Amino acid sequence: MFFVKIVSIAIFFFSLLGCNDKNKEVELEVTATAYTSTHSQTDSTPFLAAWNNVLKPGVKSIAVSRDLLKKGLKNGSKVTISGLPGEYLVLDKMNKRWEKKIDIYMGKDHKKAKEWGKQKVIIRWKKEQE
Repeated sequence: MFFVKIVSIAIFFFSLLGCNDKNKEVELEVTATAYTSTHSQTDSTPFLAAWNNVLKPGVKSIAVSRDLLKKGLKNGSKVTISGLPGEYLVLDKMNKRWEKKIDIYMGKDHKKAKEWGKQKVIIRWKKEQE
C-alpha cells in the first residue's frame, strides 16, 4: 500500500512538471491552399521539396508555414485536416513570409487545386517531446 502511494505522488509531481505532455495533441486553425508540381508554381525541380523530399502525385502531403515548425511540426510529422480523410505528411515548408498556413499537395491536378481554393481548416497533430 505504501508503494502505491509513493507511485501516485510521483505521477502527480511528474504531471505538474509537464512530463506527461509527450504525444500531446495540438489543434490549430490555419488557412489552407493547394499547390501542384507544375513549373508555374515551382522552380525547375517541381517534385523536389524544401527538405529535399521528392513529392509523388497521390501521396497525401502538405507544406507548412515556418511558424508552424516552432509549434512542433517537423519534416515527416503526420497531420489530420478537418474535412479531408486520412493523414497527411509534412514534407515541405513554405516561404518565411507565410504564417498559420498550409499548402496541400495535389500532384499534377491543377484543376483540383484551383477548386480547393483558399479555406480555413483545423489541423491536428501529436506534439512529440523534445
